[in-house]
Amino acid sequence: MYVLRRRTRIEIWAPAKLNLFLEVLGRRADGFHEMETLMASISLFDHLTFTASGHSDLQLSCRWATRVSNSADIEVLPTGQDNLVIRALDALRQASGVQAGLSVQLVKRIPTAAGLGGGSSDAAAALVAANLIWNLNWSTQRLSEIAATLGSDIPYFLWGHAAVCRGRGEIIDPLTTSWRQHLVVIRPPEGLSTPTVFRQVEISPTPNRIEPMLACLRGRRDREIASHLFNRLQTAAARVSPWIKRLQSEFDRLDVQGHQMSGSGSSYFGFCHSARHANRVSKLLQSRCPGYVFPTRTLPGVFERCTGSNN
Repeated sequence: MYVLRRRTRIEIWAPAKLNLFLEVLGRRADGFHEMETLMASISLFDHLTFTASGHSDLQLSCRWATRVSNSADIEVLPTGQDNLVIRALDALRQASGVQAGLSVQLVKRIPTAAGLGGGSSDAAAALVAANLIWNLNWSTQRLSEIAATLGSDIPYFLWGHAAVCRGRGEIIDPLTTSWRQHLVVIRPPEGLSTPTVFRQVEISPTPNRIEPMLACLRGRRDREIASHLFNRLQTAAARVSPWIKRLQSEFDRLDVQGHQMSGSGSSYFGFCHSARHANRVSKLLQSRCPGYVFPTRTLPGVFERCTGSNN
């Protein structure tokens, strides 16, 4: 997340994420699943502009960025309580007792129903912006407690660009890493519902371990990371959507270091050797598969705020 604070407004670039490792450990009494996942943010951003208003209304306008709006499977973006941005602002306002309003403009680039965390990232951005505009001075931990009531992925986006997440996703262990990986990501024409995918998952009596991937990251053994990619939900998602197996087959034909589905799908990604290689693979996928394809890279494991000019 990148935050630019100006005199009259705050702009935030809210990143998408990928799940490099995701193991489902069991079903909890509250209906959620116990998980262990390694998330990494990537250089695909929604852009949000927050402006203080002279009234108590929470107003949100949304539009798709030009490139995404040309996709055949574009979805209408909600602007009321169905949007996590409004729900996050409303939750923070109720918790803090603030009566002020806020105006938000959202330009979306992160596909929906994709396992990329776009809505969650936008909600985290809303909490960060409102905390600044309303002068609450709440800690990240306190904001995380609000975030966890709204969605399992939202706390992650408050802590940085890489983290191990446990529980149902709300227990965050941030990672500081300079690791950079070029990738290509495709979101096929069909999205996937997270609850639907989780209903199909089979819990393994011998869960995969995250430690080998963490050892590679901490030891800067970058070339080995791809060999430890894992997502327990991929088999479950393949039962729901034929796109998962089709994309797996397509990536098997490509010269990538490793590949898998992100989150509960339907987005699929592959590790590339360089930015040039990612661009080449992206063009190849665009010629073979419908959907939204983009080259990208991981972000360094830090959270950046900066102050802009007073205009």
